[in-house]
Amino acid sequence: MASTSSPVASTQPTLPSGLAVFKTMPYAFILPEIACGTWVWILVAATSVSYPLLQGWVMYVSLSSCLISLLLLISYLFGFHKNSENWKVLDSLYHGATAILYMSAAVLQANATIVSEFHHNSPLYYELNCAASLFAFITTFLYILHAFSIYYQ
Repeated sequence: MASTSSPVASTQPTLPSGLAVFKTMPYAFILPEIACGTWVWILVAATSVSYPLLQGWVMYVSLSSCLISLLLLISYLFGFHKNSENWKVLDSLYHGATAILYMSAAVLQANATIVSEFHHNSPLYYELNCAASLFAFITTFLYILHAFSIYYQ
């Protein structure tokens, strides 16, 4: 009597590697997160940084998040995760925590923008601060989308 057992298909979704990272949600958000985050710190650095405590936090959050996201992207591209479930947890926790940090940075940057409106500095600094605030909120939104997309995947 021969038993015919069929192999059970894996219900666990695989993590992308290589160029499939750019085609798979939510991992496709990593590159826009890096690009928008880079714009935040470039724009803040281009201003006179009138409020070092506020904008210093914005620079710290945007630069460190950009670098860590770049490392995460590289690890996905080269397949360092080896399809481990722990990477999904790490990714979700990182993007959730970064979304919270970026929200605080975006609010502080918006405050610096509002205060810079009434200074007699060049109007260019106000416009740069406005753009930095916009990109900070866009980046926050991208990190939130990424964190919840992993969670609901």
